[in-house]
Formats: sequence, C-alpha cells, structure tokens
Amino acid sequence: MEMILATKSSTPIIGQLATVMGWIMDGIYRLLNIFGIQNIGLCIIIFSILIYALMTPLQIKQQKFSKLSAIMQPELQKIQKKYKGKNNDTAAMQKMQEETQAVYQKYGVSPTGSCVQLAIQLPILYALYQVIQNIPAYVGSVYNVFNGVCTKILAVDGFTDIINNFIADNKMTRVRQVTDNADSIVDFLYALSPSQWKSLQDISQFSGFSDQISKTASEIQKMQTFGVLNIADQPLSYIKTGSLILIIAALAIPLLSWATQMLNLKLMPQAATQNGNDDNNAMASSMKTMNTVMPLMSAFFCFTFPVGLGIYWIASAVVRSIQQLLINRHLNKMNIDDLVNENMRKMEAKRAKEGLPPQKITNQAHQSARNINKVEKGMSGTDAVSYTHLRAHET
Repeated sequence: MEMILATKSSTPIIGQLATVMGWIMDGIYRLLNIFGIQNIGLCIIIFSILIYALMTPLQIKQQKFSKLSAIMQPELQKIQKKYKGKNNDTAAMQKMQEETQAVYQKYGVSPTGSCVQLAIQLPILYALYQVIQNIPAYVGSVYNVFNGVCTKILAVDGFTDIINNFIADNKMTRVRQVTDNADSIVDFLYALSPSQWKSLQDISQFSGFSDQISKTASEIQKMQTFGVLNIADQPLSYIKTGSLILIIAALAIPLLSWATQMLNLKLMPQAATQNGNDDNNAMASSMKTMNTVMPLMSAFFCFTFPVGLGIYWIASAVVRSIQQLLINRHLNKMNIDDLVNENMRKMEAKRAKEGLPPQKITNQAHQSARNINKVEKGMSGTDAVSYTHLRAHET
C-alpha cells in the first residue's frame, strides 16, 4: 500500500531539509526496532545528538570568527571614532569602508563570516524543529501505525464535523481543525493523549471499529511512553490529575529545560557589561536580559507543550553544552598566530584562484595576536580589564 505522509512544511529549503531529517529519524527508529525498542522519545534524543554533532564544524568556524573579532575590535572602533559624525560625507564613508575592509583582510576573515555560519545553521534548526513537532509527517514507521484507523474514519459520513466537535469539546491545542484528507486525520490522531484515545472509542459513529482504535492506541502509546510519561501529553495535565510520581516527573521536564539551557548559556563566551561605549553596554545588557528570559520562557512553554517537545529541548541543550565544552577546550589550545596565518593562507589561495595578486599584509596582525596570547596566559590589573572588554565582542 502506498504511504501518504501527514502534513509537511512547504517552506522552501526548510521543507526539503526536514524531509531528509525525517529519513534519518526513520532510520534511527528502524535500527532500534531491530533490537525490539519502539520508543519515539529515545529516537528524539539520538536524533538530536546526531544532528548537533554534524553541526559541530559550523560551530567551530563561527567561534573562531568570534575569537578573531575580539582582536580586531580595537582597530575597528578606532576607525569608527575617526569618522564619527561624518555620515553625510560620501567620500569619508567610502574611506571608512575601505579601512574597515583592510582590517578584515589583514586577519584573513570576511565581515560576513559569522553571518554565513548562522545562515547555514538556522534552516537546519528550523527543519529539526519541524520534524520533532510533527513526527508522523516525516517518519514513515510512525505514520504506518495510523493507517487502519485513518482509513476507517475517512469512510464515515460527516467525519470532519465529528472530529472537529471532538477537538472543541476536548480543548485540543495542537490540532485546531481537520479537513477531508488523510494527512489531516493523521495529524489529529498523533496529537491525541491516552485519555483522548479512550474518548474517541466512545463516539457512536466510530463504534464499528472501536477495537481497532483501542489496538492502535495501545501501539502508539507504547511508542510514546518515555519513563512514566507519555510524550503526547502535557506536563500540566499530569500536574492536575496525576499521582505524586507523575507530578514529579512532569515538573522535571520544564525544570530540566530551564536548567540545561542556563548551563548552555553559561558555557558560551560571556560579554562584559562594565566597559566600552554606550552602544556596547546597551547590547550587552540586552543580551543578558534575553539570556535570562529565554530559558524561563522555555520552561513556561514546557508546561503546556507535549512532553516530547520538552525532551527535545532538554536533549538539544545537553548536546550543545557538551559541544561547547569541547569547542572551548579546542579554541583555548589554539595559538592565535596560527589561526591568523591559516586564515591568511586561505584568503591568498582564494585570491590566486581568482587571478588576483597577493595582498600586502603588515606584521600588525601578528603583533596583535601575540599581545592577545600574552593576556590570555594570565595578565592582571588594567591589562586584564582591557582584555575582558575585548572578549565582550565574542558574542
């Protein structure tokens, strides 16, 4: 029988990436199934580890750029100060751009270096979220569980009105409305909690295949059970009606989501807030506020979102934290001179490929790199304060 996938994202690039990720996650599920393990929650964790591991080279490149940015900032700020108040002077602005570009060339980096890495990573992260949010759309092994019941429902007269009334009566939030196609029905069935599956069996129009509904519910619940929780349920529903063990487990999801994201933020390069100009201080203050608010928002959303999404947030934050520890260790061992030389070699190779002559580079970049290396080894006093200010620009 031909398999019809549930609703997919139609966004260009993100939709295609999500489809490929769906194949990967389906492969993970099939591999676990060989060993008798049918657990979507475990698939989500393994899937998150794999995708973020593959993104490690992009993270390293982005943070190499940040490390060099800290060295370049004094020179860039000097140029900005030199041309301050000359925004209406076209010649001055052109000269400012030329001098700024020269600084980037001296260190062998592109002004858009960090943006390029983010531009590559963001579609991947959006696609990853799409797969986790709507697993049956991308994981064929999960979709197949709903085939039988979906076919039966489609054969019932007026099934759209029946199900839409069911959605309204049960105050379902993940699915607002179904239409007259299989994709929509599968989305609805996957969003059902264990108690809602039982309510579905009680609908008189579905009584002729209530046994099949019960069998499908048992099969999907086995796949959705993670510890003592069901990944389709909301932590808030357990807190309202569950036993003490279920309440503790449900509370652990938002708390762990907050804690793991805070850990991840702590491991990221931190910006200084007491030095620099007003713009830098305002930016650092905004970043600090956002870093405090975002984990709290994540914890808040976890109460009303399915447990599976909370598991994804926790797993991804843990993976990113481990990834960040390894990247920090790698970059701390890296000699800045070597990094500048490596970038310059790449830039010169690119220029040679384009038929351009080698650019004239002074030893200022090497001298700046040596100065930064000396500070990193443990200077104190005003030198350390100055270096803290430079590090503020890494994020």
